Amino acid sequence: MDPRFTGVIPPVITPFKHGEIDLDSLRRTVDFLVTSGVHGLFIGGSSGEIAYLTDSQRDAVFTAAVEQAAGRVPVLAGVIDTTAHRVIEQARRAESLGVDAVVAACPFYAINDAGEIADHFRAIAAALSVPLLAYDVPVRLNGKKLDRDLLVALGKEGVLAGVKDSSGDDVGFRRLVAANAAAGHPLALLTGHECVVDGMALLGADGCVPGYGNVEPRAYAELWEAARAGRWQEARTIQERLCAGFEIVYVPRGRSADASGIGAFKTVMAAQGTIDTNEMAFPVRTLEGETRARILAIARTQGLI
Repeated sequence: MDPRFTGVIPPVITPFKHGEIDLDSLRRTVDFLVTSGVHGLFIGGSSGEIAYLTDSQRDAVFTAAVEQAAGRVPVLAGVIDTTAHRVIEQARRAESLGVDAVVAACPFYAINDAGEIADHFRAIAAALSVPLLAYDVPVRLNGKKLDRDLLVALGKEGVLAGVKDSSGDDVGFRRLVAANAAAGHPLALLTGHECVVDGMALLGADGCVPGYGNVEPRAYAELWEAARAGRWQEARTIQERLCAGFEIVYVPRGRSADASGIGAFKTVMAAQGTIDTNEMAFPVRTLEGETRARILAIARTQGLI
């Protein structure tokens, strides 16, 4: 297992202002996260609204993040696209911009079987000199859940360095941890399930990729340190406090998942002064009015603003 891909690796939000990416706010966000003790940065994931970014916007975000991180922590780049050749183009550009690893999903819109998905990852890895991690996020990929045995086999082949599991399938993640351990631990296994990081650490996760970590990065770093030291009651206490803050994502009603989750994170981050606005990528609508007020009320109760 590559030790660079362990610990707390938040999926960094992409700030917007007047319809354009706000690189100054992004740089402040990178500094905020790194100085709060996180162990890496995942740029261009779901929380980074990667699906809405043009190629030039992706490049700008990767460049700014790499420059601002300045080698303090590894930078992982999401290179999400429909099929292998398109992903390879994205990944090669990201590699040229200085990222430390790339994170790719299985093909989507295209309908492929397990063997074809394996070849998809093999082709991407063969085209790069930086490590490749798989992104398991069925809700965004036609419901495709990456097969446990396929992932471990690709880890043993040296194709994959790790897996970012955002499936929400905790039983499946536990089975993956067990299979990975039995195979000699070739994969760094990262949970994206931010409200059960304490439990995932207990069962053997190597790290976490919490979207809410954009709002409370230091608390996640403290949780992870407590878990590593075996202070499980302390880890649980921190996790419960984080879950209370995470209630902000349930405030918006009748809104898209992106508006509710990422929008809530941005709303608090703007109030904290980390970013200038809570603006979302088009066409996602920014949270305003009573919804914004209720989110900020929770944030005040939690001492976040």
